[in-house]
Amino acid sequence: MKFILAPMADFTDAPFRKMCFEGGADLSYCEMVSAAALAHGNSPTRHLMEVMPGEGPVACQIFGAREEDVAKAAREIDLIKDRFTELNLNAGCPMQRIMRAGAGAKLIEDPEKVYRLLKVMAENTSLPITLKTRLGPRPGEDRIFELADAAEKAGAKGLAVHARYTSQMHGGEVHYGKLAEVVANTRLPVIGNGSVKTLKDVANMAAAGVQGVMIGRASLADPLIFARLKNPDEETSSPWGDISPAKIHLKYLLEFREILIRNFPYDRIPSVDGFASVKMHVHLFRYFNSRPGAAALRARLNSVRTLAEIENIIK
Repeated sequence: MKFILAPMADFTDAPFRKMCFEGGADLSYCEMVSAAALAHGNSPTRHLMEVMPGEGPVACQIFGAREEDVAKAAREIDLIKDRFTELNLNAGCPMQRIMRAGAGAKLIEDPEKVYRLLKVMAENTSLPITLKTRLGPRPGEDRIFELADAAEKAGAKGLAVHARYTSQMHGGEVHYGKLAEVVANTRLPVIGNGSVKTLKDVANMAAAGVQGVMIGRASLADPLIFARLKNPDEETSSPWGDISPAKIHLKYLLEFREILIRNFPYDRIPSVDGFASVKMHVHLFRYFNSRPGAAALRARLNSVRTLAEIENIIK
């Protein structure tokens, strides 16, 4: 069974993906890319699709509601298709700003539209097309079987299912029984998603018959979770030796900034201080959570503005 880093906005950039690969992930997803922004030439959106040397397989995920935007985005991504293993449509993000635009989990309510979006994606790239979605808008309103059928008819090659409803956001019961029904009723390979943190969670996913599991939030403070869950009978040693994950993350982040400067010479890339403080801020909260002095560190993180301050906090 494959262990996959789930797409997470503001988190699954190239530096973090590289850490997760080194921590045992078999595949990772980039942050979800706005099809509309990409179609209209937004350069910072292209930064989300940059990769680093040493990364393993990466899937590109887009979100959008307009067929024209999705088609243009697929064509542009096809120009850099060698970076990716697949092109995925997000039909599961429950964030209100995404849903208000008719994208993400809003698409669950319209399987026919999902079919059309996947179809134009398949027509405009040679990458395999996949769908990531949820069970339905709310308990009692399942749409997943219609969505799986739409994906099959559109030529999709895989289906990732967050085994919750949109109304649950990221909490509450994971519906393994419903996930098993999905596996039994589609010819597509199914990836299971939903609060995978422990060996028991992995066993529940395996019992549902999925071919892989996506790990999201549990990886944010623990990039080695993939190796630990893949090989529970083996002692998990850090690929970075005695160096802390936070310090490795910062190192990769600064390397990534140099890649952006080189590949986007006409874009305004933030200074080292600005880039590091913004990008590391959200991760540091998680690396230090539940540790002695974490509350004081969180207070300090709210005022971090320079690379030196970040290095001092990590030290």
